[in-house]
Amino acid sequence: MTRIRAAVLGSPIEHSLSPVLHRAAYQELGLDDWSYDRFEIDEAALPGFVSGLGPEWAGLSLTMPLKRAVIPLLDGVSDTAASVEAVNTVVLTEDGRRLGDNTDIPGIVAALHERGVEKVSSAAVLGAGATASSALAALSRICSGEVTAYVRSSARADEMRRWGERLGVAVRTAHWSEAAGALEAPLVIATTPAGATDELAAAVPKAPGTLFDVLYDPWPTALAAAWSRRGGNLLGGLDLLVHQAVLQVEQMTGRSPAPLAVMRRAGLAALSGAH
Repeated sequence: MTRIRAAVLGSPIEHSLSPVLHRAAYQELGLDDWSYDRFEIDEAALPGFVSGLGPEWAGLSLTMPLKRAVIPLLDGVSDTAASVEAVNTVVLTEDGRRLGDNTDIPGIVAALHERGVEKVSSAAVLGAGATASSALAALSRICSGEVTAYVRSSARADEMRRWGERLGVAVRTAHWSEAAGALEAPLVIATTPAGATDELAAAVPKAPGTLFDVLYDPWPTALAAAWSRRGGNLLGGLDLLVHQAVLQVEQMTGRSPAPLAVMRRAGLAALSGAH
């Protein structure tokens, strides 16, 4: 039996949940000849790895710090990936082409749709950087009004405004010291590292809207726990991880729909087993 291969690449990679999610999908879909591994690959090692891929390879998932570094190594990039200059998915076609896409952006949108959030009049983004730009791209699809980005430096503020202009999103920036005000928005997307939003937990309003906190370990964050206690609509990093992985599985295998519920259960089991 010829094995068909896929893998996630990045650095650090040892704690990636992607193998758990993709393998669960393969098992459910009866793809017994498919394998999915993880490889510790940094930017320097990436060109050699990609050039060495044989015909048995179907696809790659990419995490930090490779999402931008992989672009020059590809034969084509989707409009979605080009819009944020970040590729998290590479599909290797039968004719040998390497095509890049970004499933984080539609993954955010799909996760929100699943939880009943299809359109909002305004939104807030906590933090800047790569995940924040993906959040802005997702908001360009569902937010009809202004997005306020809460950042710690003027350089980050300039960066978020540039992303807004590029993505067609009206972005207003505010200093992190005002971040408690973000929690009044109908949709808040937190893209900050662990611990960064803990100080905001005491400021959750009495009737909060929707919080999408992209962290999944540790979970819940202090802010997420406070949000849940107040009865707000809460999404976490596992929601994003599962939805973007569903799209990856569909692209790599050509099978649709991928088994969302099975993949989520596998992710939850892996996280609970890690603690």
